[in-house]
Amino acid sequence: MADAAEAAGMDAKVPTCPEWRVRDLLRHTGGVHRFAATIVSERLERRPQGEKHAAAMRSWPEDDGELLAWFREGHARLVDVLGGADLSTRCWSFQPAPSPVEFWARRQAHETTIHRVDAEAAGRGVTPVSAGFAADGVDEILRNFFTSRNPVVTAEPSRTLAVRAVDTGDAWLATIGPEGVATVRGYGTADCTVTGNAGDLYTLLWNRRGTAGLTVTGDASVLELWRTRARVVWPWD
Repeated sequence: MADAAEAAGMDAKVPTCPEWRVRDLLRHTGGVHRFAATIVSERLERRPQGEKHAAAMRSWPEDDGELLAWFREGHARLVDVLGGADLSTRCWSFQPAPSPVEFWARRQAHETTIHRVDAEAAGRGVTPVSAGFAADGVDEILRNFFTSRNPVVTAEPSRTLAVRAVDTGDAWLATIGPEGVATVRGYGTADCTVTGNAGDLYTLLWNRRGTAGLTVTGDASVLELWRTRARVVWPWD
């Protein structure tokens, strides 16, 4: 991500995040890295707020020339913290996971990857995401976001969306209802089915690409419902 950002330049527009330039992308992601590292390293049982939140999220330098070093430093610390943490560490998290440390490792891996895609889109072009990793990212967004805990994507009456990765064999069936999204793994009949490689499905569901090269059958308005409403917003940025 840092290499892509450097190649694009700090003032380059980010087409996948239209309101941002590359410097905004680095500031956001570097802040999120520090936010996660603070929670795990200090074993915080509540979300950082106030001065602690500001120190983690908004510590970037004003000089663009120092931004890449700041980003790389925060990323390196995050990797060190997560790599050295005991899996039994108790701290705040906001999605189901075998342990909070595993939650933060997974969430930050996908946070960074999606924003790496953003940085590449701003400059030299997007490179592929590996199939197994991408399938895990599809699983995360379909099963952990927009559920009844975060009912942003809703429908009345309920609609169903099947997602099938041809290169990994993974499949998901998402039911979009009045209270959010409920997703199970496996094949099933759906109002709309989207099929393709895991990497393309990953960036599609994160709204980083369109449907070119993917196969969409059934009622395409169900997929459009997802694409217009599924917006992951960092609520404490």
